[in-house]
Amino acid sequence: MEYNNLGRSGLKVSKLCLGTMNFGCYIDEKNCFKILDKALDLGISFIDTADAYGKSVVNSRIGDGYTEKIIGEWISNK
Repeated sequence: MEYNNLGRSGLKVSKLCLGTMNFGCYIDEKNCFKILDKALDLGISFIDTADAYGKSVVNSRIGDGYTEKIIGEWISNK
């Protein structure tokens, strides 16, 4: 994996970014965790999130912020 500097922060992030727009909307938590695990195994350290993600109705629940909750849960288990 190739990495770039993140601005002047001194942090390095992968050139490839994992988009998470469908997390929670179309992909359930279990499979999101599998995707995140694989991305980490491949060296991806850049995860795209946005406050507009996860706003679809999923299994009769409104997903507002659900994408970020999934990612947070995954990170807290690492």
